Amino acid sequence: MKTVPSLCGDIGILYEDNHLLVAVKPPNLPSQGDKSGDPDMLSLLKDYLVKSKNKPGDAYLGLVHRLDRPVGGVMVFAKTSKAAGRLSEQFRLHTAKKQYLAVLEGELTEEKTLENSLLDKQGENVRVVPDTAQGAKKARLTTYPLAARDYLTLVRVELDTGRKHQIRVQHAHIGLPLYGDMRYGHGRRGETVALWAFRLTLEHPTLKKEMTFTCPPPAKGVWGKFEKEINVETGNEA
Repeated sequence: MKTVPSLCGDIGILYEDNHLLVAVKPPNLPSQGDKSGDPDMLSLLKDYLVKSKNKPGDAYLGLVHRLDRPVGGVMVFAKTSKAAGRLSEQFRLHTAKKQYLAVLEGELTEEKTLENSLLDKQGENVRVVPDTAQGAKKARLTTYPLAARDYLTLVRVELDTGRKHQIRVQHAHIGLPLYGDMRYGHGRRGETVALWAFRLTLEHPTLKKEMTFTCPPPAKGVWGKFEKEINVETGNEA
């Protein structure tokens, strides 16, 4: 697998053709430039394209979805404007499917569907509010327990909606915050939120065939406690 260096760790290139670039975002690397001014995934991959093609000038690369800065995992980028439009539509309609692995603080013993109304107010944390609250948006996900150890639970999460910080907020609301989450849980400085986008399924924008890309989280820190189960879930059994 080719890699692109970043200050947050190498960006792995999972797949590339004339229309798509599928890469693995390290945690704590912004998906795109923000007010921090820190290096970001989109800019680093544009630079990679310029250097790999050995051409002067800029390279087109379309951002069609995002991962929160603390979250790592699989992302797809569009290499043409046509591909960008078609991929963006898939994410808008939720026909492109992202699956996540997360480690919860506490024990979840059975599959659970979470439905809440969330309010994302500028300058504040996202929070669960009554359905009638002004500006509230519906959020729905299903979380599947895979293993429990040391009062922690490894889960697979599938989203029906794509709200900001949804996985983190909804699990914290039921008393099962994500491990390492300083904003919504009990994380401590230096810990990384245990949330990873491990599988992405989409329709290729020109070939019109379904494609699935998978990458497990790095087997270190809290993820190392569940290495066997993660390998089974991601198809990476030894």
